[in-house]
Amino acid sequence: MVVAYVMVKAASGDADRIQQAISDLDGVTEAHIVAGDMDFVVKVEVDGPGDVKRVAADGIQGITGIEDTQTYIAMG
Repeated sequence: MVVAYVMVKAASGDADRIQQAISDLDGVTEAHIVAGDMDFVVKVEVDGPGDVKRVAADGIQGITGIEDTQTYIAMG
């Protein structure tokens, strides 16, 4: 199992809709609205590194209102 954290910056003021859309993605176990430089912290648990890309690049970045993501794979 691979665990990753995705920091998400959103342009839209529609945080509840974006949070729900992120939460609905397969592999997302947690999606939190946060204060600071990023708008969401998302925990992803998937089978392999390729699945992290699928969730972060294909899934999260495909949601309307998402400006940027930074993905961190947990090492231990």
